Amino acid sequence: MSALNIPSAENKRHDLLALGALITRFDPGVVPFAFANHYDVHVAGGEYNVAKNLSHCFRMKTAVATAMVENYPIGLRVQNAVREAGVEPYYVYFKNDGVRGPNIAQVWSDRGCGVRAPVVYYNRADEAACRLKFDSFNWNEIFGKGVRWFHSGGIFASLSDTIPDLIIEAMKKAKKNGAVISFDLNYRAKLWAASGSVERAPGILSKIVELADVLVGNEEDLQMGLGIPGPEVTKKTSKLDPAVFFDMIGKVTKKFPNIKAVATTLREVHSTNRHSWGAVLWLDGKSYVSPTCELDIYDRVGGGDGFASGLFYGLMTGRSPEESLRLGWAHGALLTTTPGDTSMSTLESVEAFAKGGSARIQR
Repeated sequence: MSALNIPSAENKRHDLLALGALITRFDPGVVPFAFANHYDVHVAGGEYNVAKNLSHCFRMKTAVATAMVENYPIGLRVQNAVREAGVEPYYVYFKNDGVRGPNIAQVWSDRGCGVRAPVVYYNRADEAACRLKFDSFNWNEIFGKGVRWFHSGGIFASLSDTIPDLIIEAMKKAKKNGAVISFDLNYRAKLWAASGSVERAPGILSKIVELADVLVGNEEDLQMGLGIPGPEVTKKTSKLDPAVFFDMIGKVTKKFPNIKAVATTLREVHSTNRHSWGAVLWLDGKSYVSPTCELDIYDRVGGGDGFASGLFYGLMTGRSPEESLRLGWAHGALLTTTPGDTSMSTLESVEAFAKGGSARIQR
């Protein structure tokens, strides 16, 4: 097994390029949908979130390749948000007909509170991203500008029959140009069922993961998304115990010898607003475990993408595996303390927490 080799930033336009769908998330806060009259709108997307976090918090040069809708004010709202995030876009445009679509997807997500769990609903009818095909982007031109790291994910892969081929084509070009390739499994049964059947997922995702260097996903993602058998997790099994995750790594690397790193967060949910939080990393044959902290959650959506962002930043800047893991763990934790799917933290605050900082007031 070869080691993870990350290209230098010299003569590279992008530290990271994400391929995924942009969405608008409607957030009524703690008010249940049936009683909500006001919503905050967050521009997000599992893959885009990583690019935005790296740009905003970690001051890296990032880009997103995605579908965009023109003749459509929500499309302008999304474009403005991407511009403000400092993420360079590569858009494939689709024209809205003024009535039916195509559209930017809507995700409705109330935060829950205490014993009431968060609830997520999707409206991805005639989503523009579903119209993307394997040849929608000029990858030779994009990668010719210099890309260090390419990232995509399982939510995007689940949206249509054509998107997996698009991801695979992009990964092949990324590999040809020497970029590190990461993939976040992000298995969502509801999305796979809506696009065909959940049984399709392991076959499709396995073809994609065969081209990846870095894999993000927990034991459920590995079992349901890739069909890798794992131990049954009982109510008595602590979700903070890394043994279950590390026990599956051998099966992952046997099936996918190309994989050089696997990482995930560990989360024990005590209530909607109180979680125990940890993270683990397997890199180049060695295992690493983060500290565990107790989180008071404001908005849990995006915590996993926040973890991936911090981890990638650490690895791309030459930090040790332990420090890279801590940066991901710290950034994901801080992200859950603010509204929205993406980071409102500073690099300095992430580094301080990763080193053992506390919530004492800063004067």
